[in-house]
Amino acid sequence: MSAIDLAVLRPRIDAAIEEQLRRAGEDLAELAPESADLLGPITALLRGGKRLRPLFLYLGYRAAGRPDSDAAVRLAAAMEFVQAAALIHDDVIDASDTRRGMPTTHRALEATHRARGWAGDAASFGVAGAILAGNLCLGWADQSYDECGLPDAELAGGRRTFDLMRAQLMAGQYLDVVSAVRPWAGLAAAERVATAERVITYKSAKYSIQHPLLIGARTGGVSRDSDGALTAYGLELGIAFQLRDDLLGVFGDPDVTGKPAGDDLREGKRTVLVAHTLAGLDPAGQAEIEGVLGDPGLTPDAVDRARELITASGAVELVEDEITRRADAAAAALHTAPIAEEARVALGELIATATARSS
Repeated sequence: MSAIDLAVLRPRIDAAIEEQLRRAGEDLAELAPESADLLGPITALLRGGKRLRPLFLYLGYRAAGRPDSDAAVRLAAAMEFVQAAALIHDDVIDASDTRRGMPTTHRALEATHRARGWAGDAASFGVAGAILAGNLCLGWADQSYDECGLPDAELAGGRRTFDLMRAQLMAGQYLDVVSAVRPWAGLAAAERVATAERVITYKSAKYSIQHPLLIGARTGGVSRDSDGALTAYGLELGIAFQLRDDLLGVFGDPDVTGKPAGDDLREGKRTVLVAHTLAGLDPAGQAEIEGVLGDPGLTPDAVDRARELITASGAVELVEDEITRRADAAAAALHTAPIAEEARVALGELIATATARSS
């Protein structure tokens, strides 16, 4: 068994992304010079990130016993273009100003409009451009998948899961939008938690870990009848991954996360953390939390007060315990999976990477 070095794999994924961007830039240049306005913020966004989704896809392929190849790395890179589309559109929906410490795509395009003194509303232009930029990324994801260099017969094995992933991601995003505006009044505490978990399952957990892993495995030849352990690993770890994100969305360091402190509160995210918070507070505390959710003008002092209430409710401990339980369940599923040992070891390393992080 030769170990899979994730530190070496990440730069190879970066190189595959850069090559796809180069090809995309050439295609856009044939249209008009203005197309570079879209490519700039997309490129900036794609040069950041942890590359977790490509890593899981690649390791799914290797889990099937397939050898390393540049074609498999190019296939894995397709996930970053799906991710870029999701982030660009998510930032539009949430009216976010920053992503990874930089202006979001719609804000960058808004600034371009202003700098050039164009007619019309700069903010509307930025939103329109960002929607189109996200759509471009989805197209480039397809191109990366179809032209990665693996045999068509192998690619066909993962295509259905790739398409399902995108559909469920979009539906999960809509569930998130609905959850931000649908009142929780009258719902029992358990119903609130279940509702929040349903959102993260389809918006993040399946898309971030389970589906990339299964796309790789099914492309590599693992049958749907024998991938139950990988499916369980991916879902458990995916939920734990998003629960960590929920904590970082309230308690994360802006210098590390690249987003303002308490941004999830401003955006009105009704997360599992919020559900547990409401269950652990008295009516006065519940009213305070409900009052800050969705307030775009939330001050640093108000964020600090919300953090105090969330901590006092016991919600942080509950979510941390759930992260640990889910991570342990993922490890147990991985132990039973009938996969190549080198992939098992690397997937074990990614449990900590996905759950014990600060960004």
